[in-house]
Amino acid sequence: MATLLQTAATGRQCLGAGGVLGRRAASYASIKEVAKLQEKKMSNILFPILGLEKYLSPNVDKKHFRLFDPSLEQMAKAEELFRPSDKHQIDYVTSAIRMDHAPGLTQPEVCFIGRSNVGKSSLIKALFSLVPGIEVRVSKTPGHTKKMNFFKVGRAFTLVDMPGYGYKAPEDFADMVEPYLQVRNNLKRTFLLVDSSIGFQKADLVAVEMCEEFGIPYVIVATKIDRPPTGVLLTQYLEIQEFIEKQTQGCYPQPFLVSSVQFSGIHLLRCFIAHVTGNHPR
Repeated sequence: MATLLQTAATGRQCLGAGGVLGRRAASYASIKEVAKLQEKKMSNILFPILGLEKYLSPNVDKKHFRLFDPSLEQMAKAEELFRPSDKHQIDYVTSAIRMDHAPGLTQPEVCFIGRSNVGKSSLIKALFSLVPGIEVRVSKTPGHTKKMNFFKVGRAFTLVDMPGYGYKAPEDFADMVEPYLQVRNNLKRTFLLVDSSIGFQKADLVAVEMCEEFGIPYVIVATKIDRPPTGVLLTQYLEIQEFIEKQTQGCYPQPFLVSSVQFSGIHLLRCFIAHVTGNHPR
């Protein structure tokens, strides 16, 4: 793996969104504001992988780096799904601890799963950052999400925040999550979150195994990309991509990179959700 990286990637520099930090980054929840930035900063927010490519050796195969490659106009159109209006209500619907408690919704559905403290609720809050007052509970305490939380996005789709697995997972995690993944007919994609600082952990591999066993389509999302040094992030990204290529069948070939703090990759992920739920703008 080391031979794939240029020497510059081993430094302590963090990727970030073109140097965007803290309160400034919050204004980039809307693509309209991102489009006002200099081209390099805009590109790093919309396509975080671009900030890593310059550190790659020329012989690295990049065919899956931007397999999903929407235009700025398509991302702006997809963003409208995440912006509420009188005719397009976005809100928390209900929570469930068993499948027989889950709402009987028929519209397309996506769910987010990951280890406790991987940044799942923070990511969902970033996706819904254009929705005033929506209740997405975020906690510094691992294992805060104990139920399946359903968020309805108008008539377009439903997003489900699943309980975290691994450390401090609910005792009935398997009884809650496995039936959902197996029988939820309107589930279009499962988003499996992995911490970009540390890559796959044992619990993540069990989750991958579960998705493969059930034969459901899923995608891997690397979270917290604002935290690790560039060399660590790039190494983890390449290892994730290699793992997908060699050890999975149902996983989308392109991993997604996101930072809920800097909004890097959030617009791209919104557009991908629109795509997999049949709402992708043409």
